[in-house]
Amino acid sequence: MARLGVTIDDVRREAGELERAYEVVVAGRVKFRVGRLVFVAFSKDESLMGFGFPKEHRAGLVESEPDKFLLPRPGDMRYNWVVVRLAAIDHAEMAELVQDAWAMCVPKGVAARHFSRLDLPPEPPPL
Repeated sequence: MARLGVTIDDVRREAGELERAYEVVVAGRVKFRVGRLVFVAFSKDESLMGFGFPKEHRAGLVESEPDKFLLPRPGDMRYNWVVVRLAAIDHAEMAELVQDAWAMCVPKGVAARHFSRLDLPPEPPPL
């Protein structure tokens, strides 16, 4: 079984490999963007990671694992966004969440190239 718990540095390494992704700090919070679109953002204490996720499916995700996933703050409910506790996921799950969130922000061809290099079928997140 994989070790649970990832850090912001684990996410930095993962996001750093993604085309067009870059890190910014806004109001003391680390965020990763593609252009102006944020695909990952951390709480100030770096224990929670918000990530892009289709809002039509987030209630099901949160209900399926409420100890792991949280709904976003009320002001962020209009966005395609979910929050995860970093202590509750392993590296493989973090990588999948980060890559899928990134894929929502880049052109489909960019995402397809990335996933083809990983020998994974290009399955964009359901919208």
